[in-house]
Amino acid sequence: MNKQLTAFLLFWWASIAWVQAQQNKDFVQVTDLLKIKQVGSVALSPDGKQVAFTVTSIEPDPEKKNDFRYNTQLHLQPTNGSQPTRQLTYGNSNATQPTWSPDGKQLAFVRVVDSKPQIFLLSFAGGEPLQLTKFKYGASQPRWSPNGQQLLFTSGIALNELLTDSTLNPSRELPKWSYEKPGFFQNENLRTNTAKPNPDGTLAEIRGYLDQNEKDQKAKVINQLRFQEESTTSSALNLSHIFIIDAKPGATPKDLTPGFVSSSNANFLPNSKQVIFDADADETENPTRSQENSIYQVNTDGTGLKLLLGKKGMSYSGATVSPSGKWIAFQYSSSNQVNIPALGLLPVGGGLTDLVTIAYDRNKSNLTWDDQEKYVYFTSPSNGGVLLNRADVKKRKVESLTDITKGVGSFDVKKGQMAYVLTEIANPNELYAAPADGKKPQRLTSVNQDWVSHKKLSKPEKFTFTNDKGQTVEYWVMKPTNFVEGQKYPLLLEIHGGPTAMWGPGENSMWHEYQYFASRGYGVVYANPRGSGGYGEEFMRANIKDWGAGPASDVLTALDKTVAQGWADTSRLAITGGSYGGYLVSWILGHDKRFKAACSQRGVYDLSTFFGEGNAWRLVPNYFGGYPWEEAHKAIIQSESPLTYVQNITTPLIIFHGENDLRTGVIQSEMLYKSLKVLNRPVEYVRHPGATHEITRAGNNRQRIDQMLRTYEFFERYLQANQQAK
Repeated sequence: MNKQLTAFLLFWWASIAWVQAQQNKDFVQVTDLLKIKQVGSVALSPDGKQVAFTVTSIEPDPEKKNDFRYNTQLHLQPTNGSQPTRQLTYGNSNATQPTWSPDGKQLAFVRVVDSKPQIFLLSFAGGEPLQLTKFKYGASQPRWSPNGQQLLFTSGIALNELLTDSTLNPSRELPKWSYEKPGFFQNENLRTNTAKPNPDGTLAEIRGYLDQNEKDQKAKVINQLRFQEESTTSSALNLSHIFIIDAKPGATPKDLTPGFVSSSNANFLPNSKQVIFDADADETENPTRSQENSIYQVNTDGTGLKLLLGKKGMSYSGATVSPSGKWIAFQYSSSNQVNIPALGLLPVGGGLTDLVTIAYDRNKSNLTWDDQEKYVYFTSPSNGGVLLNRADVKKRKVESLTDITKGVGSFDVKKGQMAYVLTEIANPNELYAAPADGKKPQRLTSVNQDWVSHKKLSKPEKFTFTNDKGQTVEYWVMKPTNFVEGQKYPLLLEIHGGPTAMWGPGENSMWHEYQYFASRGYGVVYANPRGSGGYGEEFMRANIKDWGAGPASDVLTALDKTVAQGWADTSRLAITGGSYGGYLVSWILGHDKRFKAACSQRGVYDLSTFFGEGNAWRLVPNYFGGYPWEEAHKAIIQSESPLTYVQNITTPLIIFHGENDLRTGVIQSEMLYKSLKVLNRPVEYVRHPGATHEITRAGNNRQRIDQMLRTYEFFERYLQANQQAK
């Protein structure tokens, strides 16, 4: 029997087995969203025999009727599956970021106390967790020293607090960079004003009065370039510092990264006497302007600070130290560009001339060394899945340990053992274990398996085509869950955001939405158009100065080819997308009339306005070459804005935006809605109070359900009407 016939028979058998397994099961309901549990923060014990991890569940909120809350707790599981999962923490306060002590006898983790994250220690000898830190600025990202005697942690500190903190800034120093308050040229405005506040007094007293108004939150005085957070504007400038503390309650933390720059990602060297970390590259540049990053080393007593990697116009980050301390692995790229960072290796103490680069044309996350320093493990989005890979240090080659039909989340590697979170078609996510080569994986948990196994699911089928740039575009088609050959069904085109996001069978966040619409009798098609991540840098850059027409052509071609299969009802086509996907929905509606109903979520519709109101505003210069006021770029910024074509939109449209979404900004949706309303077009606008840009992924669960149901109900108004008119 030849290989092709064998492959065909295996595929045929798997398809038959899938169909048979789906018989006599329930359809996915919208409230099944509340059943999905998320596994995360995987941490293997030093001997690789135990894995600590978090499980986030959704439960009724006892303080708010008909509402729900997220609850995250620590769990423990033998990696050989010999015992069931054991829950380690309980209560209403979340437990996150588990990390093992080197002797395997304790877990450090983070829990919020009085609105600040603090580090706790949980002993496997028994007893309740002990609070290690009571730091007024909070403590997170704990890292044990190799000798088990100390921990590193990161803390966020507001500039005004750092200026007056007698311990962290005893000499009352000022930043070397300019605060950029007009009229003050030596940062003299940052010095403590001892004058008594008086609105009718001297200039110093008037300034004291104005300062008091700021403290009492009667005014926000903004002088920084970066002032928009995810859900609010802020006049405060925050810095992150790295601290070290003895691993015993009552110990006092010491600041290892003093000054007025932000530092993060701290790692001990094996001798427990030095620390490597990432930090802002230039202490003379205002942090809100900085886009460059460097890697430093410092002694644990705070002395001996030195630059390991740094260069003008470059960003070096994500440094992780090999077990022997010989190497650091990191990522580097030119700053302020649309690109994929390279994977670099450097001998500790070496310079740029010693840099080793391992080529791999995908984004990389969570660089992790194996114990023998033969491999660096990492995850990467690729072709619709998220792969777990390992880079061979000597051969400088990357090997994928999982396949592109699945998605790997958090993972860890210890003593030849691997544990990781996996998303697949048949399950939103579970914890798996495998040898370090990835072979013979074993599912350890059943956080979703038990309820999902009773659900009838739609299986995505992958297709490809070549676009007008000669690039291969991948797309997936999900037929309605109750599909019957010979019948016609509505078809929903789903568009991802980013624009460098990527969708596929390994995408965790869309699992429920796809299955819900398929259970309601919709076909679903989604594609990764030019500009998507997961296909290399050239593909990712293919939508520069072309956010609209090119990507629209790709997703519409995927739709056309799905329609050509013969089962989709062309009188019942719908379209939806969020963020950049919302942009592309509105662009398409201004250029195409085929859809009977549409939904645009938290989108960008006018690029000039987005530059001002969205905290993701750097997308404008990065993708379109410059700023809205520059003559050389005005035309393309306007021509690439969907609002320019709003008069052409006649498709019934429902628009969603979170009330507190500052990543794209609510004025975007207000402009689109108001324009369509003035034009007397069929449009409905839904604002979710308190919601941010993350509403559909990690937002209030009633609002998540609300948005999905309102989308479905809006589609049905028009798709049902077309069905009844036949």
